[in-house]
Amino acid sequence: MPESQQHILVVDDDAQIRRMLRRSLEEEGYRVTESADGSDVDLAVRSGVHLVTLDLNLGRADGLSVARQLRQMSNVPIIMITGKGDMIDRIVGLEIGADDYIAKPFHLREVLARIRSVLRRSSNAPAQATTVVRFDGFVLDPARRALTGPDGDIALTSGEFDLLAVFVGNAHVVLNRDRIMDLLKGHDWSPNDRSIDNQVARLRKLIEPDTRNPQLIKTVRGAGYCFTPQRLDR
Repeated sequence: MPESQQHILVVDDDAQIRRMLRRSLEEEGYRVTESADGSDVDLAVRSGVHLVTLDLNLGRADGLSVARQLRQMSNVPIIMITGKGDMIDRIVGLEIGADDYIAKPFHLREVLARIRSVLRRSSNAPAQATTVVRFDGFVLDPARRALTGPDGDIALTSGEFDLLAVFVGNAHVVLNRDRIMDLLKGHDWSPNDRSIDNQVARLRKLIEPDTRNPQLIKTVRGAGYCFTPQRLDR
């Protein structure tokens, strides 16, 4: 879609930053809507927003809560902006489904490049599979975003489900962290970022009988992780 037809919602409690982003984006041909606290994101999404830039520190409001609200109603791409550099924010953001991160202070050219990249990935992304997948006593239903195990339904966060879906879709393939984060649409991760490792550890607790000797999600030393079900039926 031409940039002139793409609509971006800028959520930030700093009016100066909103104006700066609006001017830069409009000069590039985007249509821009501003929000100071995210209280009107539902209205903006219904009007056809293609991407949201979301400051995690919105003063009185909680940016992560706004992100959760967005994810409940839409898969619109979200670029989170944070000045905290807090690993917890990144982990929770990954679980919610953030598409990218930008740390303050930022350069406008970097913001524009990230927005173009996320929009391009979003427009080229394949449709989500709806085929039920069965593996080793588990049933993964992408359409319902549900996982059932031998003892019944298993509650997964959005991030845990997305990570498991990546593993299931790449069974018996060794995936390093960079590849996993790319498949999860996450960028702007530092080499020491352990978010994926933390996600894997939590997912193992839910599907591995013995987390000390994992049989489904194996660690390949020096290479990454490999999903190794004994049987996989689609």
